[in-house]
Amino acid sequence: MILQLYNTRTRTKQEFVPMDPAHIKMYVCGPTVYAPPHIGNGRPVVVFDLLFRVLNTLYPAVTYVRNITDVDDKINQKALETGRSIQEITEETTALFHETCAYLGALSPTIEPRVTQHISEIIQMIQRLIDKEYAYVKEGHVLYRVHKFAEYGQLSRKNQDELLAGARIEVAPYKENAEDFVLWKPSVAPTPGWDSPFGFGRPGWHIECSAMSAKHLGKTFDIHGGGIDLVFPHHENEVAQSAAYHDAVMANVWMHNGHLSVNGQKMSKSLGNVIIIQDLMHHIPGQVVRWGLLSSHYRQPLDWTPELVKQSSSALNRLYTALETLPDAEWEYPADAMQVDADILKALQDDLNTPLAFKRMHELVHAINTAFSADEKLKHQKTLLHTGKLLGFFSVNTHQWFREGVSEDAMTAEEIQNYLDQRKSAKENKDFKKADEIRNVLKSKGILIKDTPNGQEWQREVS
Repeated sequence: MILQLYNTRTRTKQEFVPMDPAHIKMYVCGPTVYAPPHIGNGRPVVVFDLLFRVLNTLYPAVTYVRNITDVDDKINQKALETGRSIQEITEETTALFHETCAYLGALSPTIEPRVTQHISEIIQMIQRLIDKEYAYVKEGHVLYRVHKFAEYGQLSRKNQDELLAGARIEVAPYKENAEDFVLWKPSVAPTPGWDSPFGFGRPGWHIECSAMSAKHLGKTFDIHGGGIDLVFPHHENEVAQSAAYHDAVMANVWMHNGHLSVNGQKMSKSLGNVIIIQDLMHHIPGQVVRWGLLSSHYRQPLDWTPELVKQSSSALNRLYTALETLPDAEWEYPADAMQVDADILKALQDDLNTPLAFKRMHELVHAINTAFSADEKLKHQKTLLHTGKLLGFFSVNTHQWFREGVSEDAMTAEEIQNYLDQRKSAKENKDFKKADEIRNVLKSKGILIKDTPNGQEWQREVS
């Protein structure tokens, strides 16, 4: 099976050739834990979770490393503003991130390193870069000499003027050149810091990922991922540091997911349109959010809108409806690669083409609805179920999906049954007007009623 991936480094889609087909190694930049995750943070979570799932289907072993950045100036600023300890902030925010990942149906990475656990590796890497004259010490800072690394700018395809424009954020008198970037900076209490040969201080952001990826994956690994906003300067600087330290390529394939906007606008605090994922948990199932985040090709921009949520909800309702007659026991089995739809797997092998995969899932629904026999229908249902599980869906069965509430103020099953009993009595007394009124009341509360030969059945309208 050939896996095609788009490589940001070459700007081409190419056949993925693993360093070791028996063991794939992937690193993805994780969160800086100073604030609750927003919907934009959710996109790389589900994109690279899907890639992790596909790689696990195609190869015998995959090591997926996703870091936690718990040393950062934003965290320090948050501590100053709130009066809370840095540890309290990072532990709480890390827990929120893990809750977000579970809500979005993401598997845990193989390894989740934290910066605070890798200070010695960071110091060692910085010292080696100084020894090789790729870095220098000035006024308590250690800086990387960008001009010494000839390939700087090739990942982001930025010219010298653009590099200088990006560097002006950190212009300081201790720099030899404006574009040089910080590897280590001095710390003064209460800012956290560590003893080092260059003085008491803390690492710069970029060196952290170079050190953590090297420790857990080696000097060169297969895939490095993250959001498109990380290409420059973060990933560009990672390339420079790691290549200079190891005299080797850092990653063979660089993958980046596209930007996410909200209702056609860039998400920002000033616009008041930042969508915190924890807020979505009260009224939208995580599978709906996951479907929405994967509905557009991962490299394309994605606009998060109420219409997208509605479309995603409708799509999942249609899939779940097609599985209503599937025996409960079938839901208990994990995804079986042997029962995954070949066309959908082929679409995913084409640089994670989720729009095509989703289209094929709806074709499976049509095959289920038009099956000539019970055996044929069951076969298609099993294929849909196991394929959906591969993509991170169908985490609950049909009964749970349609009947369990999401909203905190959702009607309980007992309350619904009380209405149904009243409606049943009204129909028995031929008070059809009251029966219709009860149906409409339930509908207004998101409960849909269906009259069947076996009596009244209900399900929640997921929105």
